[in-house]
Amino acid sequence: MGVEGGMKCVKYLMFFFNFIFWLCGIALIALGIWVQIELKNTLTMTSSTSTTAVPIVILSVGVIVFFISFLGCCGAAKENYCMVTTFAVLLTLIFLVEIAAAITGYIYKDKVQTVIKNEIEEEMNHYNQTYVKKALDGLQKKFSCCGINRYSDWFNITDIKPLKVPASCCINATDCTKNPTPENTFEEGCVKKIEDWLRKHIVIVAAVALGIAFFELLGIIFACCLMKGIRSGYEVM
Repeated sequence: MGVEGGMKCVKYLMFFFNFIFWLCGIALIALGIWVQIELKNTLTMTSSTSTTAVPIVILSVGVIVFFISFLGCCGAAKENYCMVTTFAVLLTLIFLVEIAAAITGYIYKDKVQTVIKNEIEEEMNHYNQTYVKKALDGLQKKFSCCGINRYSDWFNITDIKPLKVPASCCINATDCTKNPTPENTFEEGCVKKIEDWLRKHIVIVAAVALGIAFFELLGIIFACCLMKGIRSGYEVM
């Protein structure tokens, strides 16, 4: 015996919002790929840092959301109590994990600067390696920056001697490599520039996360209502 009346409405609402939730999963997967590409183009990840975990976490959540929402759609369409219950439990667990992840991210947000600083310093010390040189030059050109905190950070790097700074530190292709000055060199360091970039783009991640959390709550509520309706139907039988 299927659910009737108001429960029918709940069934279709749950199916609809799970479809939206499914699209959110796809959006998370795309977001994770975008973050991975941007981080790869920004830092070469020569050392093992917590930064590398960010796109992996986003991608993992996206894949999980994708499959759970599919489970919810099937459960709603078939009015299957077991599937709907499994969906509600898994969705609640994901919601709790996301809250824990948000709290952890807020607690450790001040460590981001240290991670970026250590990564750039590691890259500067290995500048003679071709792939590191290419990545770091691209980073300094992209963000119009030089060194960790300022261009003088390069003065003690042996891998670029007899030059004082790489050509990527020079403004408007001016040759400043042997005689860098504030007039011909990007004076600001890359750590601050990358931090500013992260703060600007974290809004995108936060907006997507809030949207998904909203649909998760709706999914949990509708699943609980549908579970009650299906169980009532069984009891009537």
